[in-house]
Amino acid sequence: MIVWTVANQKGGVGKTTTTVTLGGILAERGKRVLLIDTDPHASLTYYFGIDSEELDNSVFDLFVKRNSMNKEQLLQMLCPTSIDNMDILPATMALATLDRRMGNQGGMGLVLKKAINMLEDEYDYALIDCPPVLGVLMVNALAACERILVPVQTEFLALKGLERMMRTLFLMAKSQKKHYKYTIVPTMFDKRTRASLEAYKELKKVYGDDVWSSVIPVDTKFRDASLEQLVPSMYAPKSRGVFAYNSLLTFVSELDD
Repeated sequence: MIVWTVANQKGGVGKTTTTVTLGGILAERGKRVLLIDTDPHASLTYYFGIDSEELDNSVFDLFVKRNSMNKEQLLQMLCPTSIDNMDILPATMALATLDRRMGNQGGMGLVLKKAINMLEDEYDYALIDCPPVLGVLMVNALAACERILVPVQTEFLALKGLERMMRTLFLMAKSQKKHYKYTIVPTMFDKRTRASLEAYKELKKVYGDDVWSSVIPVDTKFRDASLEQLVPSMYAPKSRGVFAYNSLLTFVSELDD
């Protein structure tokens, strides 16, 4: 199973849109896809019309039952989506209490990785949507993946948020003696505005080849697709946003071959 984590310590940069769109394209290509929502706001979960507060289990239970969880229990926690080949491990608001309740306990950093390993034969891809906060959940998501996708809105406040994310990756790599592979993905790009053009230029100047050479454009079809609870590639397959994500998927897949 190939595991990608979508992360940034700034909200509103397109993390959930990136997770949903890439997952949808992979599922349409016949891949078995697992989406994992680790954000207490549960935007990814609600995207598919799932009210996680009414569910018996969620990602939170992985941590509560981390010493006793088996594959059968884990499979029962998964929710099907309306998309063929795509399931989701949902989030709940209880995740917001995780650091306070269990953050200092031992063995918390690899809970998600161990769960994903149990599902190795069930899926081809797992995509993890992260909260915009450094804590147990983000640490788990980063430790569980082969590559990190870092969506960054092409405006200057978002660039400051990216600095924090890069610092986090550096510190975690140093402490864990692990090299993180990552790709910075410029999002919400509007070629009509000077702000987007200048922000993209600054991204390339500072981060060079770590920045994907193309961009995800502003596209209202993303919002329309979410209203219909459909992945964008099903709702508007010929939209410029979906075209861009197809290109991103090809690029990242070739990097990891």
